[in-house]
Amino acid sequence: MNLPRIGVSLPYIDPYAGPDAVVMVAQATERLGFHAVSASDRLLIPTGEHWNNDAGLPESHAWDSLEMLTWAAAHTRRIRMTTDIVNSIFQPPIILARRLATLDRLSGGRLDVGVGQGGGTRVPPFYIPEEFTAAGVPVGRRGAGFVEHIAAMRACWAPDPVEFRGEHYQIPPSMVGPKPSGNTIPLFIGAITRQTIERAARIGDGYITTAVDWDDTHTHVSWYRAAGGTGTVVVNVIPARHQLSPSAFTDAVLNELDQAAAVGADEMHIALHLLSSAPEQQVELLEALAAELDLPTFPR
Repeated sequence: MNLPRIGVSLPYIDPYAGPDAVVMVAQATERLGFHAVSASDRLLIPTGEHWNNDAGLPESHAWDSLEMLTWAAAHTRRIRMTTDIVNSIFQPPIILARRLATLDRLSGGRLDVGVGQGGGTRVPPFYIPEEFTAAGVPVGRRGAGFVEHIAAMRACWAPDPVEFRGEHYQIPPSMVGPKPSGNTIPLFIGAITRQTIERAARIGDGYITTAVDWDDTHTHVSWYRAAGGTGTVVVNVIPARHQLSPSAFTDAVLNELDQAAAVGADEMHIALHLLSSAPEQQVELLEALAAELDLPTFPR
């Protein structure tokens, strides 16, 4: 059984987010032989009375994922950059397509995009209605509007002249750039329900999910494959916050890695930022894990 490639989340949530922290973790990830760094999308943290600490939301601000990945790309040479997940419909497709293509070109073609529609289920933290309100996007834009958004972005990456005519999005005949390093950018679709997972198999280059329960994750990956999905499967794992010693962290991640391999994942990304530890401690944890896995190192 082949073990999945390992990605590591950048410190993109306060109080540990920042330029120095991103460089420290990104360069350690590359030096230690891991596959990728990632950052996710969170427009805001709602404070209404109906929200509480059990919702699974970050306790502070999240920095913008694309800018964090751009900064990481500027200070590395080999590892891939993964958005995990950017909620696409909060931005017009031509704007997001250009931002993603710019990051892809600046990184030398190292970008993979995990993309979602702002919640495939009405359960936090996957769905926050306040984000739709703040972005000025109707919740009803999900579904068919999300599919159209993906098509419009891919149109922007195709050869000029670009033209797109849909129900929700219109792009007049234009020259739109920059273009990605390749013919396109890999889009891994985030989904939870069977309908949206089967749609991911049809329109995506891969599938991305979070392993809250491994039995559910196994079912979801099986749905993706049964629907004809042949792309990359990325599974995010959330380490317990008490696993802050290098040995406990390593044991926990190795167990998660075996679980990810068993469900057929190609990549496993560790939500390291949720441990609420300083970047120096995150690097220490990664060093212990890399030593146990005997990964090839890449001195700068």
